[in-house]
Amino acid sequence: MSIRKRFLLAATAMATLAATALTATGASAAAAPTTLPAGQYTLSADYHQFDALNAALVAKLGTAAVHTVMDNANHDRGPVTDSLGLPGYTAGFTFDSGDDNDCTNYPQGITTSRDAIGTANSGNYDGHQLVLVSWYTKDGCDGASSRSRITLVDWDATYPDKYRKVLLVEPTGTAAAPSFKDITIHAGGVSWYGDYLYVADTGRGMRVFNMKKILKTNTGGTASQIGRQSDGTTYYAHNYAYVLTQIGTITSATTSGTALAWSSISLDRVSGSIVMTEYTCASCTNYPQRAPRAVRFPFASGATTFAASTTATQALQLPWYNLNGVASHNNRWWFNSSAAKKLYYWTPAAGSTTYAWVGGGESISYWEDTTNPDLLFSLQETIGHRNVFAVEQASYDG
Repeated sequence: MSIRKRFLLAATAMATLAATALTATGASAAAAPTTLPAGQYTLSADYHQFDALNAALVAKLGTAAVHTVMDNANHDRGPVTDSLGLPGYTAGFTFDSGDDNDCTNYPQGITTSRDAIGTANSGNYDGHQLVLVSWYTKDGCDGASSRSRITLVDWDATYPDKYRKVLLVEPTGTAAAPSFKDITIHAGGVSWYGDYLYVADTGRGMRVFNMKKILKTNTGGTASQIGRQSDGTTYYAHNYAYVLTQIGTITSATTSGTALAWSSISLDRVSGSIVMTEYTCASCTNYPQRAPRAVRFPFASGATTFAASTTATQALQLPWYNLNGVASHNNRWWFNSSAAKKLYYWTPAAGSTTYAWVGGGESISYWEDTTNPDLLFSLQETIGHRNVFAVEQASYDG
C-alpha cells in the first residue's frame, strides 16, 4: 500500500495535533560551516572480517528473512499524542508504553527501507515498508552501556502497526564452536543501503551488518545469558528471538590530528555516500569541547559497499554544537541540535537557515518519494516522549 494511504490513516490524529500545536519560530539566518581538507579523512573497509564464524552460526541457527521477523512482530506502536509544533508535520508513531518509559534503553539512529532500496516498489524491502531505529542499552537506569539493538517497525498500512526488536551481536569463538557477544556501542546513527546496515561506532567508524543474515535464537534461559551454551546447540540472546551478527568493520582514520567522533550518520542516495557528524559541546565534561565536523564518504561506484580504502569527498567544520542528527541530499545539509532544539539547514550556495525543532531530537533520515513530498524522518529519545515523526523537507529547505 502506498505511503499516501498511511498518511490518510493518520489524518485524524494529525488534525488533532495541528489544533494544539505551537507555532514554530520563524526561520532565521545562521552562521555557516567552513570547508576542511577532505583528503585528511579516510576509511578502511573489511566486509569479510567474520566470514568463517558467520557461516558457522548460520549453519547452526538458520536465518530469518525480514518478512518472517515482521510476521512475528510482537510490539504495538501507537499514535503521536504530543504537540510537536513542527511545520510540515505529516505523520508519526510512538513505541509501546514499556519502551516509551524504559530508563535502560534509548533510541538513537533512524533509517528506512527507502534508504535501502529507494523509491522502487514503493520502498518495500522484502515486502515491507519499514522504519528501522537503533538503540543502546544500559545496565540499569544509571548504569554503563551494555549492548545495542534495532527495532524494525512496519510503516505501511498493509500490515498491523507492529514492531520487533533484534539484538546486535559480534561473532566470537571458532568455526567449530561459534558464538556471539553483545556490542556495547552507543549506536548513535544508522544507515540501511541495499542489504547492508551501517551502525555508527563512536570511536571507530561503523560496524556493518547484513539484513539477510538475521539469525534465530532460543528465547529461553535468563535475561543475562547470551551466546553458545554448554550443550553446544543452544544459543541464547537475553531472551531475544532474533540477532543480527556483525559481518565487518569500517575503520575511520585522519591526518588532521583529531580523530572523528562518529555520533550520527545518514545516507545520501543522490551522491551514493554516507555523511557523519560529531556530538561536541562548547562547555561540558563528558564530550569533546571543540567545533564539530561533518564528513562525506562515498560508496564504491554503483555499489552499496565502500571500497577497501575510501577518501572523503567533503569535510566541514560546523558552528553548531550538541549535534545528534545529520542528513544530506542534493548538496543540501540538515543538522539537529538536541540541546538548542534547532534544525540547521545549509547549502554552499544559499548559506544557513535555522528552524525550531524538538527537544531530545536524535538522528535524521531523508525519505525520497516520487508521488508525494520528500520527507525528513527523525525521533526523540526523551523518556515518555519517544516520538518517531516525519516532516515535509520542503518546510526546512531555506
